[in-house]
Amino acid sequence: MLILHKNNNINQLMDADAIIIGAGACGLMCAVQAGFLGKKVLLLEKNSQPGAKILISGGGRCNFTNQCTTENQFITANPHFLKSAFSQWTVEDTIGFFETYGIVGQEKTLGQLFPDGKKAKDVVAVFTSLCAAMEQEIRCNAEVKSIEQTVDGFKVSYVNGNQLKSCTAPKVVMASGGLPIPKMGATDFALRFAKNNGLAIIETAPALVPLTITGKDEDWYAQLSGNSVFCEVSNDRMAFEENILFTHWGLSGPAILQISSYWRRGESLNIDLLPREDILDLIEEERKSNGKTLLSTLLNRFYAKKFTDALGKFLPLGKPVADLSKGEMESIKQTIHQFKVKPAGDKGYDKAEVMRGGIDTNELSSKTLECKKIPGLYFGGECVDITGWLGGYNFQWAWASGFVIAQNI
Repeated sequence: MLILHKNNNINQLMDADAIIIGAGACGLMCAVQAGFLGKKVLLLEKNSQPGAKILISGGGRCNFTNQCTTENQFITANPHFLKSAFSQWTVEDTIGFFETYGIVGQEKTLGQLFPDGKKAKDVVAVFTSLCAAMEQEIRCNAEVKSIEQTVDGFKVSYVNGNQLKSCTAPKVVMASGGLPIPKMGATDFALRFAKNNGLAIIETAPALVPLTITGKDEDWYAQLSGNSVFCEVSNDRMAFEENILFTHWGLSGPAILQISSYWRRGESLNIDLLPREDILDLIEEERKSNGKTLLSTLLNRFYAKKFTDALGKFLPLGKPVADLSKGEMESIKQTIHQFKVKPAGDKGYDKAEVMRGGIDTNELSSKTLECKKIPGLYFGGECVDITGWLGGYNFQWAWASGFVIAQNI
């Protein structure tokens, strides 16, 4: 059962100052920061090791924060909610914390920081080493089944092996993550618990996820599998200028993952295949210098030959630029700068990097992340309705929420 039961018969010595459910980014930071304050916590982790999603992030390199972080890079029903957490724990705090323990950030692109000369496992090792030094216990293979409210706090029951065990604490931290990547132990525990206890939930969906193409255009995209093109992808809510990657089932790459968080099923996307140039100006310039240049030759200066050839489905590639008609010029403009795509769907939680939606922030104190309806219970990380862009933003929220909760448990 996930419903919070009141149990007035339990009155015993507590196992810790707080029980943290989930030893991911938020839970680990919370445990370490609580340790710095002299607080004893117990982490219950469903997986066989802590930091499972940290370990696979960024292809094992771990883009651990972004220097450009503000509340503007997050999708949430209440953007102002982030201001308090991000003022309490800043990007500079994240950088300083990791530098203290030998992880120096190196910017790759767009403010993204990766460990210089180190990997995701080294990031996890910072937390596990600190937890060990401060005797913060991490119990792995511990799947939480229920939370009961007691006279003194909470009793958390969990399965470890084939045994049902329990532990008690005056505070509980829900840092169990969201739904993406079930094979990494993703669980809907926090969402089910919230729903069963009357907490509002913002509708959830996969985010930062590849998009699928089916129907008559499926083969055209599939033939380009492996090709990457720098584009601007947009809808009426947002635009991102990064690479897209063609796949045998549709579209991926940074620009697609970014816009997917703002895309809704049934909508079309606009792709500018040459966002920093004007194709008509380029054609006019080429006409003046060499009107015999074929359109395909001009386009090959900007795209791989395979991609240019594929555009032959829409464009007169074999024509010299001097011979292009007004109608053909308009068609070229539409194809290059306003390429329309209507995805059939997305690749789901198996391939999503994060979850959109989650526990409604109105249920929580923005200053402490404590649940208003259930004092002593805190929510942090991905299970909350706060979804960052690609590029380290979600880690910054995880670190910040872990820090804020640690100050208040």
